Formats: sequence, C-alpha cells, structure tokens
Amino acid sequence: MHVGVMMFPTDTAIQPVALAVAAEDRGFESLWFPEHSHIPVSRKTPWGGQKDAPPLPEMYWRTHDQFVALGAAAAATSTIRLCSGITLVAQRDPLWLAKEVASLDTLSDGRFVFGIGYGWNREEVEDHGIPFRYRRDILREKILAMKELWTKDVAEFHGTYVDFEPSWAWPKPVQDPHPPIVMGGGAGPKTFAHIAEFCDGWMPIYGRHGIDDAKLEQLGDALEAAGRPRDDVELGMFGVPADPEILTGLAERGIARAVLSLPPDPEPAIVERLDRYADAVRSAAVTDG
Repeated sequence: MHVGVMMFPTDTAIQPVALAVAAEDRGFESLWFPEHSHIPVSRKTPWGGQKDAPPLPEMYWRTHDQFVALGAAAAATSTIRLCSGITLVAQRDPLWLAKEVASLDTLSDGRFVFGIGYGWNREEVEDHGIPFRYRRDILREKILAMKELWTKDVAEFHGTYVDFEPSWAWPKPVQDPHPPIVMGGGAGPKTFAHIAEFCDGWMPIYGRHGIDDAKLEQLGDALEAAGRPRDDVELGMFGVPADPEILTGLAERGIARAVLSLPPDPEPAIVERLDRYADAVRSAAVTDG
C-alpha cells in the first residue's frame, strides 16, 4: 500500500516546498493539497454540507493556489508524487485547467495525480457562476473535455456546459494517456457512474465515507455497466489515522493508498509529526520502503 500525506497549504503553515522535501526525505509516496478559491463570510453552508457541523477552520480560506503550490513542490523534489486532493473542477475553466494539469505533469516528469471533487460549499460554487445543483454534470463535461485536449492533437468539444471549436493545446501530459483521475468523497449511484465513466481511482474520507462490501458491489456494477472490469478502479482513503493497526487493516482489505492528514502547523511541529507518521508506517510494514 502506498502512504502519502495531505495538508492545507496555508500562508501561516510550513510552506509547500519545505513540506514536500521533508515528506520525500521520509519516504512518503505522495503529497496532497486541497483547494478553495475563497470562503464566503455568510457561512450559509455548514462545513462539508453536514447539518450541525462545527465551525469551519481558518485553513479553508488561507490556502495557497493549489497548482502554484504543487508546481513549487515539484521543482524541489524528484520522487514524491504531487497530487490535488481535491481540485474543485466545476469552479474552474476547463481550457486553463487542462493546461495546468498537463504543465504540472510535464514539469514534474509524470508525478501528478489529479484528485477531483464536486464541491460542498454552495456559496463558493455559485460565486463562480456555477449553479450548485448542476455541479456534478458540469464536472463530468469538463473532465471529458479535458481528456480531449490531453489526448488529441486537434481537440474539440460540444456539450451543454462546455463548448469549444477545433483547437491546439500543448503541452500534453507525460503520463499516458493522462495523469490518474481520482474521485474524492462519498459515492452513490451517480458518482459511481461518473467514476466508472472517467476515473481511475476512488478515495473517500476515512471515518466519514467507508469502503464496505455494499459500496464495492455498487462500484463493480457501475464499472461493468461501463464495459470495464469490476476491479478497474484503484481504491484509496483520505484522512487515515497514523495508526499501525489501522494501516495494516486497510492494506489487508486491498486499499492501494492511505493518505495521512497533517494540520497546517509551522515547520518544526510538522517535521516532528512526519517523523512520528513515518515510524507508524514502518511499524505497520505496509510499504516496500
């Protein structure tokens, strides 16, 4: 099982380059950065869209731009995978986003993993001019359009939400045909259909959205309906505790990647925590490192 770490890369925490170097030095497979463009002060939508959720932490509105942070991390490292965990695709222009993904994959020599999600903050989504109720359908079209840009010398797309004429767009991603696309968050029938149609992985949040036998059966049915093998999607989990017993259990269940959460703390505290996390991973003996 691969083990990575994730953190909100804020202006008050350890900076992205220092974190990437420290994580790579300790043998972590991947580094994941979430994103939010802004957080409306009204706070009409509770944290995660969950009723009675606690107050939203400040890190949500202090994040660096995701691709700038990952690009800086890529320049300072050589082996660790650089990952978006997750990109709010519906809120982004697909022509620019396709170029950002391809550029980061090229500049990192094929180390990018494209984690995607629909978004839970209604006000944030709608400030981008996106009707919240259609964000899933909009994400789908934008991903399909980006795949055209990544894989064809002359690409075009004509959909309900995305429409562009035959166009050139370079660079192309280093990874063939494009970086792995991983859907984050919980899943029901529509999300499983999307995963089966255009994703390479599924990564829900540990303790919030499980990967039980019923979910695996639903995912398998969706893949089969899409003409793909039932085990054609890699399974991972965000927010996994740095507990050897939990890590071992996930590996035994066939989870391919566990991502441990880091708080947005200053560098000394994060380095100490990374050392503890690395010890836990070694104790669990779930990686080849």
